[in-house]
Amino acid sequence: MASAPASAPPLRATIIPVTPLQQNCCLIWCTKTMRGAFTDPGGDLHRLKAAAVQHGVTVEKILLTHGHIDHCGSAKILAEELGVKIEGPHEDDRFWIARLEDDGRNYGITGKSFESDRWLVNGDSVTVGELVLDVYHCPGHTPGHVVFHHPASKLAIVGDVLFQGSIGRTDFPMGNHQDLLDAITGRLWPLGDDTHFVPGHGPMSTFGHERQTNPFVADRVLARA
Repeated sequence: MASAPASAPPLRATIIPVTPLQQNCCLIWCTKTMRGAFTDPGGDLHRLKAAAVQHGVTVEKILLTHGHIDHCGSAKILAEELGVKIEGPHEDDRFWIARLEDDGRNYGITGKSFESDRWLVNGDSVTVGELVLDVYHCPGHTPGHVVFHHPASKLAIVGDVLFQGSIGRTDFPMGNHQDLLDAITGRLWPLGDDTHFVPGHGPMSTFGHERQTNPFVADRVLARA
C-alpha cells in the first residue's frame, strides 16, 4: 500500500457505530504508514473489518476506553481474528470485563471476557503507526475509564466520559459523579477548547462548545454548583 501524500494529515479516523446501542467505534490510522487501530470494537465485526479494507489500513492493535459491553464485548474476538493485542483500559475496569458474557446475554450483544495485553494508567502513551496518543485516566462512568488524545490533530476519543450536550452515566456499579466531573474539568478541559472529541455515542463536538453549552459541565453551570 502506497503511503499518503505529504500534504495528508498525520491521523485520519472514521466512525463506525456498532451494536444496537450505536456505540461509536473508531478506526484511526497513521497516514504515513497506513497502520491503524480500532477503538472500542463492541460488535458488528464484519463492518469493522470491511472499513479497514476500504481505507487500506493494516490494523495493528485494539484500544479500549472502558469495560462496558457495547465498547469491548467483541474486542477479544477481533483481536484473535486479526492477531493483534489489546491495550487499555485502566486495570480498575477488571470488574466490568469479567462480566462481559453475562452483560452480553442481558443486552443481546456478544461478549467475551479477556485479559488486556496492556493495562493503561494516566500519563501513558500508545502508538498507532508513527502516531503517539496520550492517555488520560478519567474515572467516574467506570473506575477504569481512559481517554486517548492526539495533540497534533487536536482530537480526543473520550468514550462515555462526555457527550455533545451530556455526560456519562454514573448510576452503574462503581460509578462516581464527582469523579466524572473532576476528570472532565481537570483532565479534558486543559487539552484546549479547540479540541474535537469523538464520544461513545452520538455526534462529535469540541470541548469549547461543551464548556459553553453543556447543561452538566458548562463553566457557568459549575460556577453555580
